[in-house]
Formats: sequence, C-alpha cells, structure tokens
Amino acid sequence: QVQLVESGGGLVQAGGSLRLSCAASGSIFSIGTMGWYRQAPGKQRELVATITSGGTTTYGDFVKGRFTISRDNAKNTVYLQMDSLKSEDTSVYYCNVHARITTYYADNYWGQGTQVTVSS
Repeated sequence: QVQLVESGGGLVQAGGSLRLSCAASGSIFSIGTMGWYRQAPGKQRELVATITSGGTTTYGDFVKGRFTISRDNAKNTVYLQMDSLKSEDTSVYYCNVHARITTYYADNYWGQGTQVTVSS
C-alpha cells in the first residue's frame, strides 16, 4: 500500500512562511502527478497546486504567486513552499499522489493532512 506522510504544518504569523513536505513510500512502481489540496472547516476541498512528473505546475487562483510547488523524484517527495501567508490560508492541507503500484493498477492516494494555522 502507498503511504503518504505529511509534515511542515504548524502555527505561523501572517506574512510568514511554511514549507510542507509529503513523502510517499510503499510498493510504488512509479509516480505521476503530485499535488496539494486544502480544506477548511465548513468549506469544500480546493486545489492548491499540482506538479506533473515532467515538472508542469498548476496553481489555484488564490495563490497569487505566493506558493511554489516542487518535487524530488529521487525521494518521492513533493513540497509546497508557502510565503506571505494570510489568515485565510488557514486550513488542513492534504497531499495527493497519483501512483502506479502494479503493472495494471494505478490510483490517487491521499496523505493524512497537516494543519496550517495563520494568526493575524
């Protein structure tokens, strides 16, 4: 089974920065697109950023140039650098990985979520 372990969340002051990490492990043959989503209480889960295996990135409109997604394929890890954080960025951030675990099976896998709290 694929396991995604997230880290890097926490409490930060408005205007500060955090760097989230998500490391994939388990019986993984290959990994395709990796991404970050977030969901605040009472709100729908929304896309934060994605990055393909080739390095093509997609960002949610709310990022406004503040966030940067990257990946280290050798470590099966995806990162989210968050700068100029705002209180509205407060949410649980979830890592998502599209992974192939057998010759015939691939699926999306989710991390456990990491809390990001931005105080004003």
